[in-house]
Amino acid sequence: MNLSFQLYSARNFQPWQDVLAMLARTGYRNVEGFGGVYEDPSAFRGLMNQNGLAMPSGHFSLDALEGDIDAVLKTASVLGIERIFCPHIAADQRPSDKAGWQEFAARLSAVGENVRAAGFGFGWHNHDFEFVPLADGSVPMQILLETAPDIDWEADIAWVIRGGADAADWIARHGKRITAVHVKDIAAAGEASDEDGWADVGHGTVDWTALFRQLKAETPAGLFIMEHDNPSDVGRFASRSLDWCKSTAE
Repeated sequence: MNLSFQLYSARNFQPWQDVLAMLARTGYRNVEGFGGVYEDPSAFRGLMNQNGLAMPSGHFSLDALEGDIDAVLKTASVLGIERIFCPHIAADQRPSDKAGWQEFAARLSAVGENVRAAGFGFGWHNHDFEFVPLADGSVPMQILLETAPDIDWEADIAWVIRGGADAADWIARHGKRITAVHVKDIAAAGEASDEDGWADVGHGTVDWTALFRQLKAETPAGLFIMEHDNPSDVGRFASRSLDWCKSTAE
């Protein structure tokens, strides 16, 4: 598997030069970008080069993708990004009904057309709210996938589970859309409260052994990206997760 590391996991452990050096020592060769590393793309690319790291994928906000697509594409080009993912929509901007989610999907589809025309892949990265049924019983993630059939899905499996959905079922039904996977784990109930209930990969409650097997068999996913939304020790998370994945999943 092509393993990567979502740099959002290390946002509280600056400077980035030290973070990238740690990741390289740990054994990572790929990272995934987010808004916090795009201020000076050329300088950040230089830091990656110094540490033998590449950035095949990156997160960009919908505001940036709709409001300044030229800047997004320039940043992506400088950093070597090949796949662009839109990662989130704020709670106060989320649609409340099926028609609203269909309209949102159409916006994503329009963005995707522009991104692909420039030679990049494009997709949506989920959280938990897309799996909470609406008043009519419809599910936002299903609406997005159906209304925007041309966009990819970067599947954040732990958020699927936290949204109350069956990850294996979603992979079985929509695996062909999954081109990248966020690999993170959920701590047992009552544990890791200082880390928002997340765990190092392979050390929580998510059955990653079975999920890796299914993902490799049923999806074209080319990137498996380690993520922890709030680690107390990013070095520990990075090393334990990579070691477990290499020993178990490859």
